[in-house]
Amino acid sequence: MIRVLIADDEAMIRAGVRAIMRSDPEIEVVAEAADGREAVELVLSHRPDVALLDIRMPRMDGLAATVEIRRVAPATAVVVLTTFGEDSYISQALGGGASGFLLKAGDPRELISGVHAVADGGAYLSPQVARQVIARFGGARASREAAAAARIEELTQREREVLSLVGAGLSNADIAERLFLVEGTVKSYVSAILNRLEMRNRVQAAILAYEAGLVDTSRG
Repeated sequence: MIRVLIADDEAMIRAGVRAIMRSDPEIEVVAEAADGREAVELVLSHRPDVALLDIRMPRMDGLAATVEIRRVAPATAVVVLTTFGEDSYISQALGGGASGFLLKAGDPRELISGVHAVADGGAYLSPQVARQVIARFGGARASREAAAAARIEELTQREREVLSLVGAGLSNADIAERLFLVEGTVKSYVSAILNRLEMRNRVQAAILAYEAGLVDTSRG
C-alpha cells in the first residue's frame, strides 16, 4: 500500500482528493492536515510514503512545508497539488525538494499516476506544468530540440516508447499496461534510460521527451 497524507486548508478539497485516492486499492490515506505546520507534524507521526500539499495554507504554506518535510522526513516524497501554476511556484516547489507538481484542474488520473510515480522513487509533472518548465528554462528552443533529438538517438525504439510515456506522465504501472509489459521490466527500462542519458530523475526525462518531440503537446 502507498500511504498518503493530504494537506489543504479547504475541507471540501481534502474530501475530493481523498475520494480520488480511495478509488485506487493500492493507496491508503493515513492523515489529513488543514495547514502546513500540521502537515509536518502528521508526517512525523504517520510517516507516509507521499505527502500531497496545497501551496496557500495558514501557519505554514506548502512551499515551506515541502522544505521542512524533506528535512525531517526524507523518506516521504512530496507532491504539490495546487490551483496556482505560476512559474515561481513551480521552481520554488521543485527547488525545495518536491518530487511532483500537479494542478487541481487536471485529470484525476494524473493525481493517481503522480502518487504512484513518486512513491516508486520517481518524479512527476503534470503535462501542462512540464510545458511551462520547458518554456521558461528551455533557452533557445530550436537548438535544444535538436540537441534532445540527438541525445535520444542512442535509445532503442522500445526505450523511446517508454520515454515518451514517462513524458506523458504515466507511472510504471500505467506504462506496463499500455505496452503490455511486466512492471518490473518497465522499471528496468526507466533505470536504463536515466543511466544512459545521465539523468537524475523522471522530471529531467520528461522534459527531454517533450523537447525531443516524443510527447503529443496538442492536448491539454
